[in-house]
Amino acid sequence: MRIAIAADHAGFPIKDEVINYVQSAGHDVIDLGTYNQEPVDYPDYAMKVGRAIQDNQSDRGIVICGSGVGATIAANKIKGVYACVCHDTYSAHQGVEHDNMNVLCLGSRILGIELVKEIVSAFLAAEFIHEGRFLRRFEKICALEKAQ
Repeated sequence: MRIAIAADHAGFPIKDEVINYVQSAGHDVIDLGTYNQEPVDYPDYAMKVGRAIQDNQSDRGIVICGSGVGATIAANKIKGVYACVCHDTYSAHQGVEHDNMNVLCLGSRILGIELVKEIVSAFLAAEFIHEGRFLRRFEKICALEKAQ
């Protein structure tokens, strides 16, 4: 898979480790910044990941900020992006399997790097279940998005 990864200044300290981990799992990475710890605004980096998904440059994305909350809010404003902050492995795989989540948001000030790797692994290994109640519910989400 092609994975777009971006972080604000708070997420920058773990971004390279996440990139290396994703690459070691056999995925292609698009590094969308930031490239240092100069203060930047997380919505700009959530937008970069969201646009990469919209433009079919990326299959999924990861956005890292201090808590993961701001990145989640910003990413979900982008049509076709279904983002969630996950601080556990269950949410990371269940969000993909049941809800078709395509952007994982992480809080670098909340999680240690070993747990981050487990969460990223669960997110990347999961596939959306294209049937029954999961498909019906996702279609309703898409209808909400179109109504805006």
